[in-house]
Amino acid sequence: MNKLKSILIITAISLCALPLMAQRQRVSPHETISSTIDGDKVTLVYGRPYSKGPKTGEIRKIWGTLVPFGKVWRTGADEATLLTTEQPIVLGGTEIPSGTYSLFTVPAADGTAKLIVNKKTGQWGIPYKEQSEATNELARIDLKKDTLDKTVDQFTMAIQPNPSGGGTLQMMWETTQYSVPFTIKK
Repeated sequence: MNKLKSILIITAISLCALPLMAQRQRVSPHETISSTIDGDKVTLVYGRPYSKGPKTGEIRKIWGTLVPFGKVWRTGADEATLLTTEQPIVLGGTEIPSGTYSLFTVPAADGTAKLIVNKKTGQWGIPYKEQSEATNELARIDLKKDTLDKTVDQFTMAIQPNPSGGGTLQMMWETTQYSVPFTIKK
């Protein structure tokens, strides 16, 4: 039954995005990842831009340049990244009801960053008008920043289980990883 529910949710999300994709052409490859954490299926659908510019092939500086500090970033490429959870979760201390949400990120020059969980889906990703979108924001959650040993050429997201329960949502690009823990609300 849960498998059927998951298939129906992902199909519905994909069908809702079709008109949007017809209006705009994707530049980057896209990926859907899912993980079952403590009985909850958590899914991310996101665009995976490369460090190399699609037109020039030149390596781009990501943080602070391609992704400006202090500005809302769509957390990937093309349409806004989608987070779907079948059960309520507590993400970085904030309760997120079951459902589908758009994710945005606001990195800062001092290394801090916020993850925006937005109730509105089907957004292309930019421009994010903070005043008009404020009514759709469920939360702004602090992200932890770590420096990676190896450079990540293509933006990558992951859902990792934690041995003590719950999981971690991770975003990696260039030599930076942002992450936030979550638990399943019982």
